[in-house]
Amino acid sequence: MPEVIRTYRYRAYPNAEQRENLARTFGCARWVYNWGLERRTNAYYGEGKSLTYNSLAVELTQVKKREETKWLQEVSSVVLQQSLRNLERAFTNFFEQRAGYPRFKRKSANQSATYANSAFRFDPETMTLTLAKQKTPLKIRWSQKPEGEVVKVTVTLDSSGRYHVCLHCRCCVEPMPKTGKRIGVDLGLNDVVVTSDGFRSGNPKHLRKAYYRLRRAQKALSRKQKGSNNYGKARRRLAKIHARIADQRNDFIHKLTTDLVKNHDVIAVESLAVKNMMNNHCLARSISEASWGEIVRGLEYKCAWYGRTLIKVDRWFPSSKRCSDCGHIKETIPLNVHRWTCEACGVEHDRDVNAAKNILAVGATVAACGDLSKTSVAIELQGIGL
Repeated sequence: MPEVIRTYRYRAYPNAEQRENLARTFGCARWVYNWGLERRTNAYYGEGKSLTYNSLAVELTQVKKREETKWLQEVSSVVLQQSLRNLERAFTNFFEQRAGYPRFKRKSANQSATYANSAFRFDPETMTLTLAKQKTPLKIRWSQKPEGEVVKVTVTLDSSGRYHVCLHCRCCVEPMPKTGKRIGVDLGLNDVVVTSDGFRSGNPKHLRKAYYRLRRAQKALSRKQKGSNNYGKARRRLAKIHARIADQRNDFIHKLTTDLVKNHDVIAVESLAVKNMMNNHCLARSISEASWGEIVRGLEYKCAWYGRTLIKVDRWFPSSKRCSDCGHIKETIPLNVHRWTCEACGVEHDRDVNAAKNILAVGATVAACGDLSKTSVAIELQGIGL
């Protein structure tokens, strides 16, 4: 069984003393992150040298002894070290072209603090969690019992004022039993997911349903004087609407991807360039709301956990224009055409289901030709009528 780091997220309700301690911890962690980012940026552009986590950790020890920054000693040193580790990971993602250049953290944005295993006490018998520099356990709504060894804890405060605790557990995930089924998945807008067996997931469109509420809340916020108490209240009301939309979207994606992984051994999906497609301003909002990238990411890690196979088909493969029966490729199909008839064999196709069947055929070929690249297989299939 593969050993993975699994994260369990719970809603937390700290008391007044704990909220004060967490606010101080959030502020110190944010300051250390911004300080480290400034030091690394100035050292590179000013002195031409690159600072690492180890050099910044040694320097931070001296910074905490200064009179003007003695307040850093009021929080756990482990949290400050973890902020520097988060900064190191942000630079690693930047150098490996997985993310942009790290940016400074703002006080008005979401706040977080990470506690390593030496900075918290978790009792699985009584289900109590006590953080460093706090006398009493946090009040947490335990929706499920975490499995495995808790190696790290992250406490977050979102812009709507909600506290959450994330337990990062090292555990072994048992593979799901084999079903003997294969599926092709086509990603779309009317239906977020359409499979080769005809299943349609629909599109809940949570953002569009809450659009007028968002609009009223945004207008109310724009009328308030920035920095006033009423501005803060209006900002939190707007943030709560956004948080509800995000929760609904995540719930839909998790249930959909889990169902696909649970019931199929092999899943074939097209690899879309979502970032490039977002440049189309006519469809950018709909594409963003469909969360194609998050669906594929969820399928990736869940397939790896539960012993399933995920195959990504080349994005240039003409899945929608190819007849899944005879292999004939239609020259063009406008986006508003949902059903079309093959000119060669006369079979009528549903656009999305036909695309999913073609994706499944390509995925099956990729699985059979293990050493071939996905791109080369997709190109070769155009000539063999699959």
